[in-house]
Amino acid sequence: MWWFTEAEAKPKPAPVPTLEQAAGDLIGRALVSDEAYEELVELCDRIGARFNGSPALERAVEWGSQRMADDGLNVHTEKITLPVWFRGDASAELISPTTRKLHPLALGGSVGTPGLEAEVLVVSSFDDLELQKDKAAGKIVVFDVPFTDYGKTVRYRFGGASAAARHGAVAMLVRSITPESLDSPHTGAMRYADDAPKIPAVAITIEDATLLHRLQDRGVTPKIRLAMSSEMRPEAESANTIGDLPGRDPDAGVVVLSCHLDSWDVGQGAQDDGAGCVTVMAAAALIAELPVRPRRGIRVILYAGEEFGVAGGKSYFEQHKHEMSTFFAALEADTGAGQPLGFTVDVRGVGSDPQLDGEDPASAAATAWTLAQLAPVGRLLDGIGAGVLEKGEAGTDIFPLVDHGVPGFGLHQDMSDYWPIHHTEADTVDKVDPVLLQKNVAATAVMAWALAEIPALRGE
Repeated sequence: MWWFTEAEAKPKPAPVPTLEQAAGDLIGRALVSDEAYEELVELCDRIGARFNGSPALERAVEWGSQRMADDGLNVHTEKITLPVWFRGDASAELISPTTRKLHPLALGGSVGTPGLEAEVLVVSSFDDLELQKDKAAGKIVVFDVPFTDYGKTVRYRFGGASAAARHGAVAMLVRSITPESLDSPHTGAMRYADDAPKIPAVAITIEDATLLHRLQDRGVTPKIRLAMSSEMRPEAESANTIGDLPGRDPDAGVVVLSCHLDSWDVGQGAQDDGAGCVTVMAAAALIAELPVRPRRGIRVILYAGEEFGVAGGKSYFEQHKHEMSTFFAALEADTGAGQPLGFTVDVRGVGSDPQLDGEDPASAAATAWTLAQLAPVGRLLDGIGAGVLEKGEAGTDIFPLVDHGVPGFGLHQDMSDYWPIHHTEADTVDKVDPVLLQKNVAATAVMAWALAEIPALRGE
């Protein structure tokens, strides 16, 4: 008979895989799993659109909690307060020089109007509005600004109403923020400035905006009838949903994988951002199934309230700002489910100027060092077309973390099929390619593992 001591009888822990071994395992399993797609179908078809204050958002919080618990994560929720806006009905009609129904979609946060009729002033930019400001009083100002990139064009949606109101406009219509359209209006958030009256703010389609512009260019002054019942309502309580996979070293910190669980009240929120949520959840589940845990913990955060107010990301930072040293890195998936191209990286250097949003020399150097350290990850992801690592914004919800020194990473995809349906009724699950979703899960899982194992970021 053989005798063993207690220490000898215990099974030896599995060896920690190399980056190449872990990547091969994670990619291989991700590319044959339909878990993420099936979860997205359940979220979209059984729960649907998940706007602030809706019962559907609260059902989604319960759904996310259960899915992550089923995957072996330690789950809890953290209460937050959300602003609530009611869309109501909206109608817009061209009544001169001819009659034609337009396709309006109120912007989030807009006031309503029981009905108004006014002539139109079409402008091509804020500068153009300033040049024609003497014509704006009593008019409906229309911003017909072609899409260049989202950051440059979306400012007309955010600030167009106040810019027009400062010159006496009675309403603002904005060309939908998209490069192409099939008469589909795109909603989104807008903001009122303190120094201007609040006037109705509505998105219209590319087709409607260009029609109005053509009429004006030919010496005709269009006239529109507009009515909408939008209004702000009392705040509502919701929650950020958090799932933790503990790491091997409890003192090594955590890597955040995040998305936003809410959506606009149109469509199903499939690309924006249901796909991001199932991507990070599935990536964490794949890592949890490895024979050894990563060095750092993996924390999945399903933020609430991103679309209107970014309350989830802001609240999470406020509740955890005393723990900044425990966050090793933060990754966000919030640009759909197209072919993954790689990751954008935003690392703030020690002593950087927060007012420069990562453009100062210290941050540029820190980001460059991080990109060099992660180059092997890019090479491993080249096989699925996701190997590009480059400087860029990481994500809206994790911005407060990144702005306070947490290295940020954004899952970056081909968005050519994303923008035409962004914030529209067409953001539905049938637009998501299951194979591309698998690749997104694979890329996210590999990057998450790498960040959980890499010795350091920032070159400090």
